[in-house]
Amino acid sequence: MSRPSITPEGRFAEIVETLAGHPDVTPPAQGKQPKNRFGAHGLKIHNHIFAMLVGGRLVVKLPRPRVDALVAAGEGERFDPGHGRLMKEWLAVGPASGDGWLPLAREALEFVAGRR
Repeated sequence: MSRPSITPEGRFAEIVETLAGHPDVTPPAQGKQPKNRFGAHGLKIHNHIFAMLVGGRLVVKLPRPRVDALVAAGEGERFDPGHGRLMKEWLAVGPASGDGWLPLAREALEFVAGRR
């Protein structure tokens, strides 16, 4: 079920609030951060970014086969950080994706946590 009255920023804030309770998760930096620094406002686990909000889209780090499957299913697209090179383990999901943001963020958290 989609919640159109909530902005992407509000949806991401809900994800941050939900996942920040995990003992190893660091919430996005508050205050003045360089806008062009990759992941400056992302959720991290063990100092590695696993989810961030970019241009109104949720961007998550997942295994490449999972990203491939989600892209093939039309559930999102590979993330392009702006230099024209698509990132193979990063999926961008638009705001019209319904309630799938939190499960994807949790999946990304588990994936990145397991890569230590």
